[in-house]
Amino acid sequence: MNETPRSGRLHIALFGRRNVGKSSIINAITNQDIAVVSAVKGTTTDPVFKAMELLPIGPVVIIDTAGLDDEGELGELRRKKTLEVLRKTDLALIILDPSSGVTEFDLLISKQVKERKIPVLGILNKTDLLKIDDIAKKKYEESLGIKLIPVSATKKEGILELKEAIIQIAPSGEEPKLLGDLISAGDFVVLVIPIDKAAPKGRLILPQQQAVRDVLDSGAIAIVTKETDLKETLKNLGKRPTLVVTDSQAFGSVSADTPEDIALTSFSILMARQKGDLKELCRGAEIIEKLKDGDKVLIAEACTHHQQCDDIGRFKIPRWLNENTGKKLLLEYTTGTQFPENLKDYSLIIHCGGCMLNRREMMYRISQAQVKEIPIVNYGVLIAYFHGILDRAMSPFSLSVIKGPGNGEG
Repeated sequence: MNETPRSGRLHIALFGRRNVGKSSIINAITNQDIAVVSAVKGTTTDPVFKAMELLPIGPVVIIDTAGLDDEGELGELRRKKTLEVLRKTDLALIILDPSSGVTEFDLLISKQVKERKIPVLGILNKTDLLKIDDIAKKKYEESLGIKLIPVSATKKEGILELKEAIIQIAPSGEEPKLLGDLISAGDFVVLVIPIDKAAPKGRLILPQQQAVRDVLDSGAIAIVTKETDLKETLKNLGKRPTLVVTDSQAFGSVSADTPEDIALTSFSILMARQKGDLKELCRGAEIIEKLKDGDKVLIAEACTHHQQCDDIGRFKIPRWLNENTGKKLLLEYTTGTQFPENLKDYSLIIHCGGCMLNRREMMYRISQAQVKEIPIVNYGVLIAYFHGILDRAMSPFSLSVIKGPGNGEG
């Protein structure tokens, strides 16, 4: 079974009006009955995500969305959810029913996709019911400004041509490496992983797993240890490691036990670099000293994990903010796919590492903060700042930044 996480897969989303055959197209492309098909309009009510392999592209997420012409108050909410999918879409497929021609809804989604510079392909479905000649097809293409592929999802006609067209425009899916570009074959990399009550039982969290894999893919050697055993581990290695990577919450003790001539950073900072704009997230730390009483701070987490009694987002970061600023701040929280459209009321956004988001979604969130001129920082950068070692944590990337107050606890 392919265990590639959703955040590491190419996101292919289907858009169109109700009953144009989005779900049928998914089933035809995948050659599986993975989407519910019905003649009743509005069968798909919320975005449906299906992780699968689409050869030769590889691991992808297919996203089925509600119809853009859904009606009523509930329909408006569904349309909003559909358009939110654009934030994470790597490749868009716009489905049309030729019997209706090009509608205002088709023009709307085509415009938004092109504005976001998302690779896009149009599909003229149901050609078994209404044949489309080259003249009509060209007219539709000129109206939408995109290439169209005629298909019949029910009869599986044109599906091979559609898949070939998808392959041609699909992004490579290559994200920046987590840490592979920082090391060479044969290097030792020490990964410091605390095993405490917040650690999931019987497994490592996603950034830790990905770091181990990236080290191995680079031909380097991963040494995994707990923060309490780091000093002894470094003493007994017999070879100076190229890099030490720690869980952000152990930054204090790990920095103290790691010689200054060994590069040090955190899993969260590596994730911020891979999925976002590390320089922008570092600039967000500079606002900490400028926060005032009554300022609103948004703490955004991309997952909906079970909260522990000393949860980093709900307890530790608020405590460190209070200790380092001495201000009475108003904290608000979002989790999962939620992210406010209106950010203007916030003085700072503190985001998690984003391991559950793909790069496009994380970059969207950062860009929205930039447009509204709201500073944004992530957990790892912020915690390094609190410990006064942000400059050191950035050294593997040749970034020189503020050192921070150094008041955070270990």
